[in-house]
Amino acid sequence: MGKLDGKVALVTGAGGGLGRAHALLLAQEGAAVVVNDLGGARDGTGGSASMADAVVAEIKAAGGQAAADYGSVSDPAAARGMIQTAVETFGKLDICINNAGILRDKSFKNMTDEMWDVVVDVHLRGTYLVAKAAWDQMIAQGNGGRIINTSSTSGLIGNFGQANYGAAKAGIAGLTRVLALEGRKYGITVNTLAPAAWSRLTEDIMPEGMEARLAPEKVSPAVVWLCTDDAQNVSGRQFCAGSNRISLLSWQVDVIADKDATDEPWTVEEVGEKMLESIDSWPKLLKPMEV
Repeated sequence: MGKLDGKVALVTGAGGGLGRAHALLLAQEGAAVVVNDLGGARDGTGGSASMADAVVAEIKAAGGQAAADYGSVSDPAAARGMIQTAVETFGKLDICINNAGILRDKSFKNMTDEMWDVVVDVHLRGTYLVAKAAWDQMIAQGNGGRIINTSSTSGLIGNFGQANYGAAKAGIAGLTRVLALEGRKYGITVNTLAPAAWSRLTEDIMPEGMEARLAPEKVSPAVVWLCTDDAQNVSGRQFCAGSNRISLLSWQVDVIADKDATDEPWTVEEVGEKMLESIDSWPKLLKPMEV
């Protein structure tokens, strides 16, 4: 018996890397899986059915249930089509994992509007489109559901050369927090994953020799657990996962200056004094690989 017997899941960008690892483990735990992948290059260009088909074949060879979908998450009709594939093939949709993504890294000085637009389109708009289609289906079914959106420490913390990607990933985190609040009445949980994994998307920005330590399979167990009934009360959370470490990311609030709200406003000089008095005690800025 698997923890997800009888469940139906959609994983976008599941033809390789993290998405493939998620799809395989979901199927291992008993879920029927729609494996979505456009089959393009890591910059979003091109397309092929081979990547999604290969993962479907892996799942079926292991005795699981799977169907392929080749649509682009940034296309509204294709996003709705992914959910329709799940419903037509397996009868419903219980789980939606938004994982698809591309990279167009460049320092902000050298970034073009096209680089900005295409990354935001795939990551932020794509997450919205697929989540919205899944949301509508889950509400219509009336049995709740699980949505997991993929953010990044590039958006939650920052990373050089990824202004487009970081902005999109920060937006995804914000979207997730709002959906978690709205999903309560429908039994839909929505959580954020910020993964650290070696894949074709990250192979040239990860430290050398880290392939085994940063294997995608070391991220997926956290994702799959969030899809189980045991996680029915976990929503609106941000998890960093990688190298077999799972961390809950929460915001630390340090009061720097405080006085009664009925008093006169702080002067600029007073604020400056308070800032400089406390600055040595501020938490250090984290780098992505330190999470």
